Amino acid sequence: MARSRTPKFDASEVITNEIIRIIERGVLPWRKPWTAGGSSRPLRVGGEPYQGVNNFLLTMRTVMAGHSSPFWMTLPQANALDAKVRKGEKSSVVVYYGQSRKDAGGEDDRSDGDDRSEEARIFRFQKSYRVFNACQIDGLPDSFYPDPEPVPEHPPSEPIPHMQAFFDAIDITTVFTGTEAYYLPPVDKVYMPSITRFQDPRNFYGVWAHELAHATKAPHRLNRDFGFSKFGNTSYAREEIVAELTSVFLGQTLGFTAHTLEMNAAYLHNWLRVLRSDKGAIFRHAADAQRACDYLIARSEVGRAGRSAEAA
Repeated sequence: MARSRTPKFDASEVITNEIIRIIERGVLPWRKPWTAGGSSRPLRVGGEPYQGVNNFLLTMRTVMAGHSSPFWMTLPQANALDAKVRKGEKSSVVVYYGQSRKDAGGEDDRSDGDDRSEEARIFRFQKSYRVFNACQIDGLPDSFYPDPEPVPEHPPSEPIPHMQAFFDAIDITTVFTGTEAYYLPPVDKVYMPSITRFQDPRNFYGVWAHELAHATKAPHRLNRDFGFSKFGNTSYAREEIVAELTSVFLGQTLGFTAHTLEMNAAYLHNWLRVLRSDKGAIFRHAADAQRACDYLIARSEVGRAGRSAEAA
């Protein structure tokens, strides 16, 4: 009698289906303003912030579960600290990317040694592992439960100095006019409503980040291209996901959340269309967004450094 096989765990499918179920409820939880223990990003056990898709996933899970600690760790890491995950707590799946080299002789070499064979091929792989938030664990040192920082208040419809300075330094032209926000590729300009149209100025910067993210796709920047794009098609939807996640990541650095002028069924459908058809999409587009975020941070730093040199 043949024994039935347990289906192989597919992290991409499990994670994508999790996101689909959440979006089908009509919410984007990562847009909720949050910090956990004073950190705007989920942290590894050693204090290093997660990036890319793991940052996005754990941010979403922190918000939904209401965790007050930013720290996440594996079961062995918790045990190494003489701590115990509480019975019945559910783990969160995150992913790890690596690569291995297979030479012409068929040997699998996962070291970073010399590529001695011209016929060597690089194989990239994805592995998953499970982590728990510190709030799910008993016996950890107090340092894993830092005190929350007070949420700063900002006057309505007025610039927030550190955010304004960041965006002003980026060498992508923004024109403030009208009531719509968009990036226009033929002229390589971003168009934004004035900040006076936003009751909460953080929403203004969330929208601005979204449109600047679109601008990073230009050939002379990150050269991101998903094919012919028009409103409502799949290429358009993919680019919208990248812009949304870029705004999430950039907002974690500056103190705002992702925002768009319209949050409607069509916007949610953009996500669902892509995720339902491609279980690997969220991983690739989170990586695209991390690159866009890093690009904008670098351009702002260059711009501010140049202004400082001129003023000296």
